[in-house]
Amino acid sequence: MQAFKTLTSIATPLDRANVDTDAIIPKQFLKSIKRSGFGPNLFDEWRYLDHGEVGMDNSKRPLNPDFVLNKDEYQGAQILLARENFGCGSSREHAPWALEDYGFRAIIAPSFADIFYNNCFKNGILPIVQSNDILDELFAFKGEITIDLESQNIHANDKNYTFEVDAERKRRLINGLDDIGLTLQYQDEIKSFEQKYFQKYTWLN
Repeated sequence: MQAFKTLTSIATPLDRANVDTDAIIPKQFLKSIKRSGFGPNLFDEWRYLDHGEVGMDNSKRPLNPDFVLNKDEYQGAQILLARENFGCGSSREHAPWALEDYGFRAIIAPSFADIFYNNCFKNGILPIVQSNDILDELFAFKGEITIDLESQNIHANDKNYTFEVDAERKRRLINGLDDIGLTLQYQDEIKSFEQKYFQKYTWLN
């Protein structure tokens, strides 16, 4: 998992509340469990004017010119601004996979669905909770935003906004540790235990 320390980027303003996981990545794209390749179908039903299916050449599909991801000024953005209850609906982990594959590293919203919030941390995305008043300021700001996870600070428009994050989740993001990476930190202890265990219970060999 890619480590998250500081991030400076423009922000894509998705000014919608209650964005569910089926809107983030529609159900027809859930057949793969590779964690990659979902970015082109992020927000598929809003992003394109036709109906998307697995295997389509997205480069030839008609884009919705009114949808924010298709606007030139937000190309390359790594921060997503959203409204209340982002990531609600079903608990599909494909939703953060699609956001990360597209290029988003952080999402700032007033609230998140619990399972989606947890899945973001497991996939290297930093979900940040901020008040509606602060989100209004960030939506109005058009320049680059800097997020410093170590100091738990957002800098935008010559203002600083602090945010809360669980200490263990913060440590894991800063060090790029997903669940597998966390386990591999103890691989020497695991090997030592296995050797002793199989020596004691030889019939398991």
